[in-house]
Amino acid sequence: MRCPFCKAMDSRVVDSRAADDGATIRRRRECVSCGKRFTTYESVERVPIMVIKNDGRRETFDRNKLLNGLIRSCDKRDIETDKIVSLAAEIEQEIRNTMEREVMARTIGERVMEHLKDFDEVAYIRFASVYRKFRDVEEFKKELDLLKNRDKKE
Repeated sequence: MRCPFCKAMDSRVVDSRAADDGATIRRRRECVSCGKRFTTYESVERVPIMVIKNDGRRETFDRNKLLNGLIRSCDKRDIETDKIVSLAAEIEQEIRNTMEREVMARTIGERVMEHLKDFDEVAYIRFASVYRKFRDVEEFKKELDLLKNRDKKE
């Protein structure tokens, strides 16, 4: 690893530890030439997932878009940010575990809705109203009835 200070190619690892829940290794290094210390991060290289939008366009999967959608649907709810971030990570991991390089936007939306049903029903309805493009109160009522019936069955 090249030293960021003197550009020498030789350094030694002083300390290694897990970061980002074990997804990354944080290494403290010391330059053999100048003696200064610096930090590097090592993580698994991930193959980008392409999202096929409803109009046929393709774009790379963006965890921040998923997280922002969850945050908006949970707005003004008493839900810790860490829990929302964990939910986004869980959904992303499920998508990656399919090993598909391309995934339909619709599939991601449905997966988010399934998770939100158990996570927070109000957030679920908010997300569903945008995702399914509710046009009137009747569509809200139908979704609420489906949610109520699901709760009665459980």
